[in-house]
Amino acid sequence: MIPPRIDSRREVARSRLFAVEALELTFSNGATRSFERLKSGGHGAVMIVAMPDPDHVLLIREYAAGPEQYVLTLPKGLIDPGEDPVTAANRELMEECGYGAHDIEPLAELSLAPNYMDHRMNVMLARDLYEKRLPGDEPEPLIVERHRLDELPALLAREDFHEARAIAALFMARERLLAGEETHSPRWW
Repeated sequence: MIPPRIDSRREVARSRLFAVEALELTFSNGATRSFERLKSGGHGAVMIVAMPDPDHVLLIREYAAGPEQYVLTLPKGLIDPGEDPVTAANRELMEECGYGAHDIEPLAELSLAPNYMDHRMNVMLARDLYEKRLPGDEPEPLIVERHRLDELPALLAREDFHEARAIAALFMARERLLAGEETHSPRWW
């Protein structure tokens, strides 16, 4: 397929966190459309599935301004200039959970609503954790909780656990861990 030609682009709004860009497009069949999108301005982001042991994952409870409630999710954050995703994941893990990781494995890169934004989230699996806290930028201390990875269906039933990226990341991590097992266990979760 031939991507559409971008005839023009202009910034139509800007806030402290977001820029909205308008695109005028011409498709290969001659059709024209106007699209608006959140313009990516950073270096990407990371979301970390941190495993303090083979059976548990660390989740954080933090205030989410979108739904105006405290939510349970995975630690995450922006990649700072000069950082690679592994370094950013380790830093965010230390800031949000008080742990570092000796082993960080990239699992996937996710997008969210690609018709409207180009933001990317690198999902990382962190194992072989050690205690280390770095100061973060959170306005209040985050609550860190341990949950069993094999109780994922129970997590999905909770009203405070609904971030699609976190759900996808846990499923990807679970599948990666199952694929790496030497023996096949008869788990159906």
